[in-house]
Amino acid sequence: MTDAAIPRFTGDASPYAGGDPYADHRTADFPFTHLVDLADRRLGAGVIAANEEFFAERENLLKPGPAVFDPEHFGHKGKIMDGWETRRRRGVSAAEPHPTADDHDWALVRLGAPGVIRGIVLDTAHFRGNYPQAVSVEAVALPGSPSPEDLLAPDVKWTTLVPRTAVGGHAANGFAVDAEQRFTHLRINQHPDGGIARLRVHGEVAPDPAWLDALGTFDLAALENGGLVEDASDRFYSPATNTIQPGRSRKMDDGWETRRRRDKGNDWISYRLAAQSGIRAVEIDTAYLKGNSAGWASLSVRDGGNAGDGDWTEVLPRTRLQPDTNHRFVLDGPVRATHVRIDIFPDGGISRLRLFGSLTDEGAAALAARHRELGG
Repeated sequence: MTDAAIPRFTGDASPYAGGDPYADHRTADFPFTHLVDLADRRLGAGVIAANEEFFAERENLLKPGPAVFDPEHFGHKGKIMDGWETRRRRGVSAAEPHPTADDHDWALVRLGAPGVIRGIVLDTAHFRGNYPQAVSVEAVALPGSPSPEDLLAPDVKWTTLVPRTAVGGHAANGFAVDAEQRFTHLRINQHPDGGIARLRVHGEVAPDPAWLDALGTFDLAALENGGLVEDASDRFYSPATNTIQPGRSRKMDDGWETRRRRDKGNDWISYRLAAQSGIRAVEIDTAYLKGNSAGWASLSVRDGGNAGDGDWTEVLPRTRLQPDTNHRFVLDGPVRATHVRIDIFPDGGISRLRLFGSLTDEGAAALAARHRELGG
């Protein structure tokens, strides 16, 4: 999928005329939004600095869920918007009242998990006449926990992911990214000023092998460690990726829940681990799923290939699950795997799956090689 194939929305949206504020929101099914949001606050992402946030705070960019619009919500500075909004730029004098071509506002974003970025969405929802004329996005990979001053140092080399591109108001502006590199931070630029409601950065987590090696035993399926969901039978109520988010679920829709089955089948999720590993312990959590938790679950593994290739080997037989409970299982010995599948019977949901173990020598070597390929 080339960037040219991504739909483009430019120009003003119509003024808000009442009713559903999203009725005329312009959007599309972008080909990368099934991937993890590397800028998810649950992974530890943050907007660590901005040159200007007069009308609305920079932190709004990463809030979960769509932006909210209240036409009656005003404050001392004007209309209160659910996004990041800067004041109107002006020129240097009455003779030159307009901003220059280079004038722009910026925000620095720390990704929650370093990774390879496949697509970016800058959504200007509800910014109908006060959105930026154009946007651009740059990225960099720096070790440790750099400060805004470190990131803005003159010797830091930024890579352009999205060149300066015209965008539209009240629209989800999507951009495919083709940069096979590992990044830790973004710089979001809006030219010359205006407002952006939400930022989403879709891609693949690329963990630091040195950190995983130091941990020794860790959650091999966790998003932050490089695990991912490859497929699932059903995503009706909530995404399967929720099962490998950090921390315990805090409410029902923070897990994975399927629709009610009316056949004799069952639901499942398949995962790819961070790399080839030896699994020693399993947690299956049904927190906040009380009348809708899975009745039973089993766990199977594959070593090598893709999740859909060949047969699966069962390592945890079909086991009764309790509602709103964290279930722990110690395996008889390390089980070598690159992929794992959980089957639930007949339907319902789980909130989290944790697979504790260590990388094999082969897995550690493959992860280190990939890290070098990505510039780590």
